[in-house]
Amino acid sequence: MNRTSTAVPTQAARRAAHPSAARHTAHPVAWWAWALLLATAAGRTANPWLLLLIVAVAGLVVTWCRGSEPWSGAYRVFLVIGLSAIAVRMAFYIVFGGSDGPTVLFTLPSATLPEWAAGFRLGGNVTAEGALAALYDGLRLATLLVCVGAANALASPRRLLRSVPAALYEVSVAVVVALSVAPQLVESVGRVRRARALRGNTSRTPANLMRTVVSPVLHDALDRSLALAAAMASRGYGRAAGIPGPARRATSTSLLIGLLGLCAGAYALLGTTTPAPLAWTAVAVSAAVAVFGIAFASKRVPHTRYRPDRFGARDWAVVASGAAAVAGTVLSGIYEPSALWPATNPFAMPDLAMWAAGGILLATAPALLVPSARGGTP
Repeated sequence: MNRTSTAVPTQAARRAAHPSAARHTAHPVAWWAWALLLATAAGRTANPWLLLLIVAVAGLVVTWCRGSEPWSGAYRVFLVIGLSAIAVRMAFYIVFGGSDGPTVLFTLPSATLPEWAAGFRLGGNVTAEGALAALYDGLRLATLLVCVGAANALASPRRLLRSVPAALYEVSVAVVVALSVAPQLVESVGRVRRARALRGNTSRTPANLMRTVVSPVLHDALDRSLALAAAMASRGYGRAAGIPGPARRATSTSLLIGLLGLCAGAYALLGTTTPAPLAWTAVAVSAAVAVFGIAFASKRVPHTRYRPDRFGARDWAVVASGAAAVAGTVLSGIYEPSALWPATNPFAMPDLAMWAAGGILLATAPALLVPSARGGTP
């Protein structure tokens, strides 16, 4: 007599089987907006105290609000990548030079470069002031990477894909591959490490790690992402309906202009040369044009959506907490600009920008607003 055994589904499996069960977490678009706003705040300063505070805030929110899905460990991976970015930036300064100062730490053999490479050097004096400036630059880049890692750890790529506007479905196959590679990479690392442990492979030589870890991880992560994209394409994902040519060209043009304007406005906001009112105006106008293009281009892909994710008040609060960090850096740029960009020559202990620090601390609000995705409550 055959007996059928039933396994009790895990908590993560129940959430994957029932999309509504995962709705107690914030909307994935809200998480990405919160993380990108934190990254914007990091791009507007080189103060190490503020950058470390942003990393701590992102780590606190990730620790409290992340789930038990495979992509939830992305923050730690991006943290390691950020530390590597700092090391690479310091190595580039030591080799190629940059900012100099009177305090010489050590001297390397130098080489004279041709005139077309004027301004660069190989070797030479390595000063404390230049090393400190390189450290600030590397820390800012690492903070940007950590913010992206926080978004990958908190936002479900599947829920994010379900929220993609219909106008963007034609490129969403590439988008889902790009968004799912990092989470799949984290999952593949854990799976390969467990497989090596079961086989008793404890060798850590570079050749063995390349053959038994790096190659299988990259191959597995890319294969899983491509399989997801192929499944989407086989189900008619992104199939466009027939609409008149002039209307299609008009909506595509407005969408392209709006997205390019958003990129230009974001670049102006991250820089210091463009006046803030002009940059914000460019962002607002470009966003309006992009919304117009998305709204009309969405008619090309008629589709239904089962249990759509609603963007509620809690999601807007998450976005507002990230916007508070940007607002704090803007106010600090008005009232205490020297605190945002500390001097490295002559060396001085950087001051803490109070407006920016207060705004960044407000970005910890999701830890109180969003229940833990692992079943607990804040």
